[in-house]
Amino acid sequence: MKHIYHEADLCVVGGGLAGLCAAVSAARHGIRVVLMQDRPVLGGNASSEVRMQIGGSHGTNNRETGLLEELILENYYRNHSLSYSVWDSVMYEKARFEKNITLLLNCTCQTAKTAPDTGRILSVTGWTLNSETYHTVSAAFFADCSGDSILAPLTGAKHVMGREARSEFNESIAPVEGDTKTMGMSCILMHREMDHPQPYTPPEWAYKFPTDSDMPQAHHGVNTNFWWVELGGMGDCIHDTDDLRDELLKIAFGVWDHMKNYGNHGCENWTLDWVGFLPGKRESRRYRGAYVVNQNDVEAGGQFEDTVAYAGWTMDDHFPEGFYYRGGHPTIYHPAPTPWGLPYRCLYSVNIPNLYFAGRNISVTHTALSSSRVMGTCAILGQAVGTAVALAVQSGADNPRDVDVKKLQDALLWDDCMLPGFPRIPSEITKQAKTDYPMLKDGCDRDNPAEVLLGTVLSYEWDAPVFVEEVRFIFDSDLNRRKDNMPYNYPLNQPLYHLPETLVKEYKLIAVNESGREIILADETKNRARMVRKTVNMNCRAVRLIPLATWGKETAAVFTLDVK
Repeated sequence: MKHIYHEADLCVVGGGLAGLCAAVSAARHGIRVVLMQDRPVLGGNASSEVRMQIGGSHGTNNRETGLLEELILENYYRNHSLSYSVWDSVMYEKARFEKNITLLLNCTCQTAKTAPDTGRILSVTGWTLNSETYHTVSAAFFADCSGDSILAPLTGAKHVMGREARSEFNESIAPVEGDTKTMGMSCILMHREMDHPQPYTPPEWAYKFPTDSDMPQAHHGVNTNFWWVELGGMGDCIHDTDDLRDELLKIAFGVWDHMKNYGNHGCENWTLDWVGFLPGKRESRRYRGAYVVNQNDVEAGGQFEDTVAYAGWTMDDHFPEGFYYRGGHPTIYHPAPTPWGLPYRCLYSVNIPNLYFAGRNISVTHTALSSSRVMGTCAILGQAVGTAVALAVQSGADNPRDVDVKKLQDALLWDDCMLPGFPRIPSEITKQAKTDYPMLKDGCDRDNPAEVLLGTVLSYEWDAPVFVEEVRFIFDSDLNRRKDNMPYNYPLNQPLYHLPETLVKEYKLIAVNESGREIILADETKNRARMVRKTVNMNCRAVRLIPLATWGKETAAVFTLDVK
């Protein structure tokens, strides 16, 4: 067998949105990353293998930005019919062509080597079946973004699985007695509308559900993504996954049989287009970190001094019985503020000194997980972890506790991550700049934009030349647009999807040097990014941004023009 050895600053295990964003953020901050993913595609539950839409924080203007927004906007630019295969390629591109990332697809993490005296992880080894190759990765830090927390049993990292007792964290909505029950996993179905009736014959092994009362959902027409085809919470949602998949498939094909052949569910012209053979998980192992976020933290709005991300999904707890729960709606919704902050301390291990984690496996209780588990939140948690590791490596820290949290927060804010309660402070040279548009330098990247006619010059000028390392500006990508970035069905006359019409498409960026000469830094005609950063590295008398066209709107909105 072939065996390849890799040296890195960070090894990320798991390539869902959390792992992808962790790897890309770390790499962009200049460190060497190996991303080990056990599937042929990236994205986890958001990929073509599971096809769950990306949920996130509710409420006005609370959409997750940073790397996730970059991915979604690129997808809109390239994927007008919202094909999952094209979406896979967008995520693949972000990792595969990032110069500091070595991407290992179809590579299953199997073993880990730790230092006997400290517990520090020295290396992990994965197996790639299709190339019959072992990959051993040695790194300074490891980030487990695998969902199931594979490094926990391999390293002895402290972790839990199931529901905490009400008294453990004084959580009013937790069960009185703790147990090992979890939220289940779902088998997603996708369906497509045709222009004439579509008969359906189920496989013989599909279950029969002849009446509506056999369904856990009262409304099970074409406008559902079948999240309620769910099992696994009553047993072992890791070791029983294959058996649960088989059961879920029997249910899934039976559900479609019910919708097509028993009663009127508006499905006459609809055909079954796709069924997920890889169930999407909500919950399994959760790490114990330096802090455990609980229900009380959620309800208090996550008021942490070390906030590095946020959540804002309802505390949406699924009954462990899943599809077979008949006590009413299959989930129970407990209110949660939106957004609420997540602390840095819940992202690294309490007993393994170089282990981070991001995604649904972070250090939270079952109750808090019900609000923090959705993929929009997981993505920005991953970006926080990747950025933290980069700062650790660059500062010579060998433990997450030694990372300067203020520098981490500043870096995340500069990278267009919102941190509730932590406004971004503009640089001194931004504050000193003379401009007719003072709202550009107020540190608000989501509110109070400069809304101007196309062709308007947004200018910063200084009395004396200043050294400008980088220019950063943020356009309006309509953070209140539809939440789901991908479909759960395909109507016959489905409209094509495009970039938000508010987003600037064409612009020029000009620097004026010490001698008064104008230097064009960028002349963009197909911009699809909300945040743009351009390297300058010169003394400037002025910096000028000129929005020339949008993707549809007659005016341009610019939130921020910042220099450092």
